[in-house]
Amino acid sequence: MNPLQQVLRCGQSIWLDSISRDLINSGELQRLVNEDKLRGVTSNPTIFEQAIAHGNSYDNALRQVLRADERQTDKALFEALAVADIRMATDVLRPVYDETDGGDGYVSLEVSPHLAYDTAGTIAEAKRLWDAVQRPNLMIKIPATPPGIPAITQSIAAGININVTLMFSLQHYADVAQAYIGGLRAIAESRGKGTRWPVSVASFFVSRIDGVVDPLLEKISSPAALGLRGKIAIANAKLAYQRFRETFYGEPFAALRSKGARIQRPLWGSTGTKNPAYSDVLYVEQLIGPDTINTLPPKTLAAFRDHGHVHETLTENIAQAEADIARLQELGIDLDAITRKLQDDGVAAFAASYDKLLAALKPKRQEILANHVA
Repeated sequence: MNPLQQVLRCGQSIWLDSISRDLINSGELQRLVNEDKLRGVTSNPTIFEQAIAHGNSYDNALRQVLRADERQTDKALFEALAVADIRMATDVLRPVYDETDGGDGYVSLEVSPHLAYDTAGTIAEAKRLWDAVQRPNLMIKIPATPPGIPAITQSIAAGININVTLMFSLQHYADVAQAYIGGLRAIAESRGKGTRWPVSVASFFVSRIDGVVDPLLEKISSPAALGLRGKIAIANAKLAYQRFRETFYGEPFAALRSKGARIQRPLWGSTGTKNPAYSDVLYVEQLIGPDTINTLPPKTLAAFRDHGHVHETLTENIAQAEADIARLQELGIDLDAITRKLQDDGVAAFAASYDKLLAALKPKRQEILANHVA
């Protein structure tokens, strides 16, 4: 049986960490839904930069947008293209959304990374993008930065589906879970029967942690340090999963769950293997468990389809995961400091991709206008 389908039996959904006009128009996205049981799509500024800035697959769409208004800003041009892609993708995924009663079938669109430290700006942009797409199976991505946390609460309270991104630490996870619960409590207090509960996922990034920690372990070079290579990212995710179960199947969420509110599922992000010494499906096989999502880049999805092994792994070896994190601290490696920097670096990387995308639109605009938007 296709491993991508098998994980559904373990309670996990596979989403694709990629989007493009070609993916949708070629029928490939529909094929992934039909044959591989794909359950969702995520996007970010880097993904859109790779899709739009390279090649000419968006040139006709740009002509149409500029024909309607030649004076649109580069940001408005990008959003017109992105919103169209998101709408088409949500329409492909809509049957999944309906079949799962809103459990899956979502497509994510991120607020500008330049708003990552602007609470009010994030809230306003989340609402604006939500209104622009007008699809119930849309999720707006908001980063788990300190200013992003209250924006998550207020956006949930406003009924907007939220994909919280750029989470790396247990503290990030705890803050995000409470932000989601706070938004739901605001809904419960202000609305009566028939409440439509928004849906949220918590995107916990994985492989980037090993990318930073492994070189530090190699620098120490003791047997104890070298034995932790390739283990810390998975251990960190497993402990976050334990926090999830304690929060959403325990007392903190009991009253809201009884009223029909949905749990906030963990979503494993950054699950492509970057170290060629490791299995190309390491961060898929070791993070399988109920009530979770794994969002895979295309190469990792294809690799897992080809040779992935499926069984529930998230609940295995929890004591060892705790011991590995404790040993890291004993070795003098500050995981909290690393995860804070990874979040800041993630914001900066997305902002750079966003700016690179807008810069790439300038010559395309000039070329099209030079040809009289023909």
